[in-house]
Amino acid sequence: MRIRSLGVIDDAVVELSPGFTAVTGETGAGKTMVVTSLGLLLGGRADAALVRIGAKAAVVEGRIRVDPYGPAAARAREAGAELDDGALLISRTISAEGRSRAHVGGRSVPAALLGELADDLVAVHGQTDQQGLLRPARQRQALDRYAGDAVAGPLVEYAAAYRRLREVAGELEELTTRARDRAQEADLLRFGLEEVAAAEPLPGEDTELAAEAERLGHAEALASAAALAHAALAGHPEDPEGVDAAGLVAGAQRSLEAVRAHDPALSALAERLGEIGILAADVAGELSGYADNLDADPLRLAVVEERRSVLVHLVRKYGRTGEGLDAVLAWAEQGSRRLAELEGDDDRIGALTVERDALRSGLGALAQALTDARTEAARRFAGAVTAELAELAMPHARVTVEIRQTEDPEGVEVDGRRVGYGPHGADEVELHLAPHPGAPPRPIAKGASGGELSRVMLAVEVVFAGSDPVPTYLFDEVDAGVGGKAAVEVGRRLARLARSAQVVVVTHLPQVAAFADRQLLVEKTNDGSVTSSGVKILDGEERVRELSRMLAGLEDSDTARAHAEELLAAARASR
Repeated sequence: MRIRSLGVIDDAVVELSPGFTAVTGETGAGKTMVVTSLGLLLGGRADAALVRIGAKAAVVEGRIRVDPYGPAAARAREAGAELDDGALLISRTISAEGRSRAHVGGRSVPAALLGELADDLVAVHGQTDQQGLLRPARQRQALDRYAGDAVAGPLVEYAAAYRRLREVAGELEELTTRARDRAQEADLLRFGLEEVAAAEPLPGEDTELAAEAERLGHAEALASAAALAHAALAGHPEDPEGVDAAGLVAGAQRSLEAVRAHDPALSALAERLGEIGILAADVAGELSGYADNLDADPLRLAVVEERRSVLVHLVRKYGRTGEGLDAVLAWAEQGSRRLAELEGDDDRIGALTVERDALRSGLGALAQALTDARTEAARRFAGAVTAELAELAMPHARVTVEIRQTEDPEGVEVDGRRVGYGPHGADEVELHLAPHPGAPPRPIAKGASGGELSRVMLAVEVVFAGSDPVPTYLFDEVDAGVGGKAAVEVGRRLARLARSAQVVVVTHLPQVAAFADRQLLVEKTNDGSVTSSGVKILDGEERVRELSRMLAGLEDSDTARAHAEELLAAARASR
């Protein structure tokens, strides 16, 4: 990694060993910034307070070797990144204003992508994670991950069944709790549909009746107008000498017919007058028929108005303003469908109840499978952690994993009992510790002293790390509170883990640092910053001096130097 303008670090390069790297230095020298830098490369939260005072931005760049066929490489390629000789080049920039940018393989990406890649690249075990492991929920997650496919398989099935059960139960609760509202809605729909059905309205009927009412209400005026128009066109029967339009047109046509032979233009006009005469005769005939068929019956008008009143009532009650009877018919069609749904709710409730009971029964079987798998994994997990504690100078300590359920008459059946359940099963998982023979097992948060707790957490993390498929593990001072022989065993265990993975440890213990394949020293310059020469690889005499300082605070003490050389020799011999 290259780190620039981050906290106390001005500009430094950190080279990590493929095996076990120990990061050491005086308190406040900037060791934590090394961890923070790695965290930023892995999608950690950006904070403007991390930017060095006076700098415009902090930058962390890293080169991480990955499996070119692994999930991390595949996800990076999906984002458009390219591998550089089997490695991903990752950078993270934080401006002094708090803005953050991330790049992977030469491509700008969201910071969230770095977090996705981190899941497959690095497992971080630090003081914050240690506190997290004190929570039962985190302990259950750790146990599930340790169990592997034995829990993962049933858990996927369980989660799917649990989600469906929640959906069914939610719908069932809504149907049953709103039964009264639905019954009232059904009654109102039923009444309205019966009222519409009784009226038997027809599409467009209101428009036709309005036209008929208008005609019936003005029948006398319409008849008089039709008679006058007929007389004007065809003459009045009682006045044979009267002038009418048909006679005048016929006379005009005869006048032109007499001279048409002398001018073709008049011949065309004569033909048009003939057409006018025919049209006038047709209109006169229709006017005669209209007058004969015109119904001026006041009784019919009363019937029409009464029918219109019924339809107007329906429109006002079930239609929408300006849409007329068609809106009433549309409401009736929709209401019929809704009423069918409401009347089918009882059947739906019955079907959902059957499905819910079947899902709950199946969920109980899956919860039982989870409990059995966790119980078996808990036995192995507890044994492995207990064995680790024996090598961490706690030979009589015993760790157990308690898996319990809470009685709930509305729950699922596990081990012949009705118990509560959640999205991860019916089990509550909690680590217990008996630090010495005769001591009752207690939750690790309550059953261990500070030093014991650190060793228990380290043992748990080492065992847990062994079940992680990631290639790199970062331990940030989880050896706090440990010393003496236990510290030597901590170093030995981390070195053993480094045989199969890359291990990075930020430590203040010389017994741990002595087991590292590479030791990095973080030190400040006189102005309080860490420069490019402030993070360096220690070899030979320099490493002995640093271990002497860590042992006694005196780099040049002969006794401390002898002890440091003895630690290094013992560490090399035990590998």
